[in-house]
Amino acid sequence: MSDNTTTPKSLDAPDEAIAAKIADEVLPDHVRLIDGTRHRRDDKARWTPESVFKAQDVLQDDMVREMLASAREMRERLSAFREEALGRAEDFRELLAQEYDAPKGGVKGNVTFSTIDQTMRFSVRVNDTIVFGPELQQAKTILDELLSEWSEGSRPEIRTIVMRAFDVGKEGQINKGELFMLLRLDIDEPRWKEAMRAIRDSIRRDGTKVYVRFEERDSPDGAWRSVSLDIAKA
Repeated sequence: MSDNTTTPKSLDAPDEAIAAKIADEVLPDHVRLIDGTRHRRDDKARWTPESVFKAQDVLQDDMVREMLASAREMRERLSAFREEALGRAEDFRELLAQEYDAPKGGVKGNVTFSTIDQTMRFSVRVNDTIVFGPELQQAKTILDELLSEWSEGSRPEIRTIVMRAFDVGKEGQINKGELFMLLRLDIDEPRWKEAMRAIRDSIRRDGTKVYVRFEERDSPDGAWRSVSLDIAKA
């Protein structure tokens, strides 16, 4: 009489399919188990056996991914912290509005909150983003004509300001500070005034940015130190 009893599989030795499934569940997203072998994406987005890469490259890959994950988490925490600071500032302003029976809402300007001992403070700054329209080019054309007519030695300070104002920076931005300085100059020349009018007409408000700044010092008469939230300055 033959024994048809099948021998049960050992619980300590699951089959390959189950083993692969278990391994795949614990692998990070950037690693896959293909045909029982660990794979990673190469620089052409191809899943390549991990054994092809140098050991230090695999370690570096893991390190960079872990640090980027931490950086993204830190960015989210900073964003949440910024929103908390702005919310606390707004709540305090609402409290003051109730205290002095002032209207709520409206345009919010710059404000600074300080400790009683004047050693800690944080500020909320509201800055308009300024861009310039095509009128600015017309202003530059007029000013270029004036500079060419003025003798080389005349009005050197004005010539310097004009040249700096229209000296486009590395980011392709006009020097706003020097440009606004031109507007403050009182020069009684019709074409100059026309150029200044063109500059004013070119100014566009392109939105508003809100900044939060934290500072501290050792004593009420000490120098303020910025509490930097910039990782490069931490």
